[in-house]
Amino acid sequence: MKTEIEAIATVHARRPAAEDDFWGGEESCIRLAEGFGPEALQGLDAFSHVELLFLFHGVAPEKVVRGARHPRNNPAWPAVGVFAQRAKNRPNRIGSTICRLLRVDGTQLFVAELDAIDGTPVLDIKPVMAEFLPRGPLRQPPWSHELMRDYWSHKA
Repeated sequence: MKTEIEAIATVHARRPAAEDDFWGGEESCIRLAEGFGPEALQGLDAFSHVELLFLFHGVAPEKVVRGARHPRNNPAWPAVGVFAQRAKNRPNRIGSTICRLLRVDGTQLFVAELDAIDGTPVLDIKPVMAEFLPRGPLRQPPWSHELMRDYWSHKA
């Protein structure tokens, strides 16, 4: 089944291209698309964090992975299925990140530590509520901690 989704906003950020690491401290502006007024963001400023769903628009369809691969093509890490990693070459190219909400200004939302590049289409914006976060301990394999070691570090 195919479904069409229309972007509700666009990311305005300093980075023009995707990078694997050093997303810490990045600030971005999310501008709502035409047809959305300030009332669409009304009350959002009462939350500390937002979850953004966005499209990895820079990934060519022929680069999409449907099976298993080594994350970041690193043979030291096990080959795992595309749904066992957060790679951008996903079947529907959808990304999801929880960001700190800095402020709301009209139809603009300012966030910190969004790992999306300039021009990224935003598919949805959701407030982060404690009740939707994990309700028990998290478990993840050691290779994923190694992969994420510098992801949220600040760029030198």
